[in-house]
Amino acid sequence: MKYKIKSRLWIEADGNVLLGEGRVRLLNAIEKTGSLSKAAKSIGISYNKAWSLIDAVNKTAEKKVITTSIGGKGGGGAQLTPYGKSLIIAFETINENCWKFLDEQITKQMYRDF
Repeated sequence: MKYKIKSRLWIEADGNVLLGEGRVRLLNAIEKTGSLSKAAKSIGISYNKAWSLIDAVNKTAEKKVITTSIGGKGGGGAQLTPYGKSLIIAFETINENCWKFLDEQITKQMYRDF
C-alpha cells in the first residue's frame, strides 16, 4: 500500500489570502494570454470571478501584481508586473518544497519498522 498526504497551501497577508493554487493558475494564464478575459476563459472561470481574484491579490500584495490597459482599437490587455512574477516563483518554489517534505515525512513515518 502506498500512502500519500494531501494538502492545500496558500499564503496570507494580514489575515487575507494573497496567493493559492487557483490564483497562481490565473496569474500564469494572464502571463500566457496577455488578457484577463482570455485567462479566465482558459481556466474555466468567469471574467467577474477572475477580476475579483486579481483585485483581491492586488489589494493584499505590497505592490501591484498585474497592470491592465483599457481596450480600444487595438484591444486592451493585462500583464504581470515583475513583482507579480516574483510572487509566482516564490509560491511555486514553496509549494514544491512543501510537497517534497510531505512525501519524505510520509515515507519516513509510515514505512518504518516498528
